[in-house]
Amino acid sequence: MSHKAGFVNIIGSPNVGKSTLMNLLVGERLSIITNKAQTTRHRIMGIVNTDEYQIVYSDTPGLVNSAYALHDSMMAFVQTALQDADILLLVVEIGQATLNHIPTLEKIAAMEVPVLIALNKVDKSDEEKVKKQIDLWKNTIPRAEIFPISALHKFNVESLFDRLVELLPESPPFFDKSEMTDKPMRFFMSEIIREKIFMHYKKEIPYSSEVEIEEFIDKGHIVHIHANIMVERPTQKGILIGHMGKALKRVGTEARKDMETFLDNKVFLALNVKVDPEWRSKKTRLKHYGYNQ
Repeated sequence: MSHKAGFVNIIGSPNVGKSTLMNLLVGERLSIITNKAQTTRHRIMGIVNTDEYQIVYSDTPGLVNSAYALHDSMMAFVQTALQDADILLLVVEIGQATLNHIPTLEKIAAMEVPVLIALNKVDKSDEEKVKKQIDLWKNTIPRAEIFPISALHKFNVESLFDRLVELLPESPPFFDKSEMTDKPMRFFMSEIIREKIFMHYKKEIPYSSEVEIEEFIDKGHIVHIHANIMVERPTQKGILIGHMGKALKRVGTEARKDMETFLDNKVFLALNVKVDPEWRSKKTRLKHYGYNQ
């Protein structure tokens, strides 16, 4: 039997459940998840291996219309994912009639690779509304295959997965079969911290924050991690730290617990908050933080 391998790239608007679905399909919590838009900023690959196939999933940032250079970098990750997909997995949610970035919708409609539409959050709807949504997306992208799912409740995701495996092209693996992702451990540690910031702060704080792992030392019995949280203004620094440092301590405590679960090891975590003025608008700073597309 020949071997199959391919890139299954996940595209969609913010907050439609892309990261939840990605984590479910991969079987690992690689992408952070919050109820705020633009939580995902990078293209994150998750690799599923068997003797017969290798699926390279890509979670991508939610589609945005640019307001900062950061948004341009996020959309560059999306455009790359459109270009190298062997299968495109478009995630939409119940009640969504189109994408919030029309040029991307037009590109998807014109693509020659298989397009599967995951109609997510059907648990929040009824049968009649689901049928109307299916008809709507059939008219929008006629050749796409549509799968009503609930990623949160794992409804119909197995059928979607089986179809993805069927559509994989014949190919040798792209990555070593022992690999689970293309990202280094430092990346996931920074994402865990950023997730806690998104969870506990409001307004501009989550969107103005970036996390940089300054030190990651595995001493065997414990991992020492020193991280800098970068914000754009001194006032944001004060809000992040909070009265007597209590807000930052909460972020650190929750992040450390998740890191210990992820690494299966004890973690010593030290957090520092610094100001990097207008980093979201400066290409040199974006490149420094890994937004180099």
